[in-house]
Formats: sequence, structure tokens, C-alpha cells
Amino acid sequence: MAETVGILFIGDIVGTPGIKILETVLPSLIKRYGADFVIANGENSHEGHGINEDICKTLHSLGVHVITGGDHSFDKWKIFPYMRENNTLLRPLNYPKGNAGYGFGVYQIPESSHKIGVLNLQGRTFMKAIDDPFSSADWALSKIREETNLVFIDFHAEATAEKISLAWHVDGRASVLVGTHTHIPTGDARIFPNGLGYQTDAGMTGSFNSSLGMDKKVAIKRFMTGVHQKYQPANGDNHICGVFAKVDTETGKCVHIEQVTYPEFNSSEE
Repeated sequence: MAETVGILFIGDIVGTPGIKILETVLPSLIKRYGADFVIANGENSHEGHGINEDICKTLHSLGVHVITGGDHSFDKWKIFPYMRENNTLLRPLNYPKGNAGYGFGVYQIPESSHKIGVLNLQGRTFMKAIDDPFSSADWALSKIREETNLVFIDFHAEATAEKISLAWHVDGRASVLVGTHTHIPTGDARIFPNGLGYQTDAGMTGSFNSSLGMDKKVAIKRFMTGVHQKYQPANGDNHICGVFAKVDTETGKCVHIEQVTYPEFNSSEE
């Protein structure tokens, strides 16, 4: 039987509620899935936008090996020195040169002879006009695959078409591509023809008594008035959303991928 590596990915962590449920559940979730490597998107973890050094240290202490980002990675400027010095905190590679931080890294999988590359990219459709994620992926994959054929991509993007197009573009050159940013978990986990494990969006980790993790009353008011209101993270009905995948260590192909939701959503009235 082929040797595999189990990768657990945690979807966008939103504020203190997201941190709290991870503190309670994540170590046991890692054991439950037998995850060898853990990645979490943390760009919304500080007050709903941005991240700070204390949160990075907390996540690492809970078993997260790499933290990825997105369009809010640069919201809290105090994190910039940490981003420059620690490649376990990533931000999208395709921001223009000169910005703080790393867009990808290659990491030793604990208690293993294998390495894994993690690449963070951001989409451009309905988002900031930054560099092309497709050509950025090509360049990064050429570098990562010099060291390992195990590659995980967090593609932080709004448009589903852009996410699935990038998946087709890297199929056969990456092991897993999971989308983030929309905070809604999608039910389309599957394996592409050349071995890429894929899910359009991992969803979020935080309060679902909310609008995408933020206070629902404020969100409703924003939509009704068309006027900016300051968002605050919501509380209650906390869930962890993510993806678990197994990758063949010899071929770099994904052999299993599934949606992760804990606790599961109640889909019927009791």
C-alpha cells in the first residue's frame, strides 16, 4: 500500500470565536484525522481582519504548522516584522514585490522524511488588481518541485470560476488546491484527472450566528442603507470548517479529499 501524508486545512479563522473553538477542538481533530501536517488561513483572526504575532504563536502551539493569508494579510502593520522573519506565516505571493512576507515555503513534515510545499495565492476577479496568480503559480511550482512533489495551494479568491480555472491549470503539478475567502464551505471536494485534490471553498472557522463571521445586525444595516458601518466579529454557534486530504508521497497525487465541519450543521428541526 502506498505511503500517504494527511493534510488538514482549516478555513478562514474569524476573530476570537474562531480562535476559541480551535483551542478547544483542534488538537483532538488532528488526532481524529491522523493529520501529519496542518495549515490554517488566519487573515481574519485578529478582530475579523488581519493577524498578530500572539495569534500566530497560539495557532502554532495548537498544532498548526503553516498559516496562510489573503486580502487582509496586510491590515495590521505591526505584523510586518514577523512576516519578514517567519516563513510559517504566508501571504499571497502575487502581491507586488516589496511587500513584507513570503508567498510560499517548503517545510519538513514532522516525524517524516518528506517535505511539503505550501503556496498562497490571491485572485483578481472582484478583488484587488494585483499580479497574475496563474503565472505566479507557474513560477512558484517550478521552485517548489525542485525540492518536493507534495504541494498544497490556498487560493484566496472571490470568483468560483477563477478558482476552478486555476485548479485545471495546476492539475498534475500540485497535490491539493483549496479555495478560501468566501467563508461558505462548498460541497464539491473531488480529485481532478491528474491527481489534484480540490474544493472551491473551505468555509470559515468562527461564529455562524453571523454574516460571514461578523455581526449580522451590522451587516443587514449596511445592505439596507448602503452606508459603511463598522463590522465586529459575532459570537455563538461556532464551527470549524476545513478540508482533509491524503496525498501519495511517491507521486504527489491526492488519493482522498473530504470536507471537514465540526460540529456538523443542524439540517433539520428537532
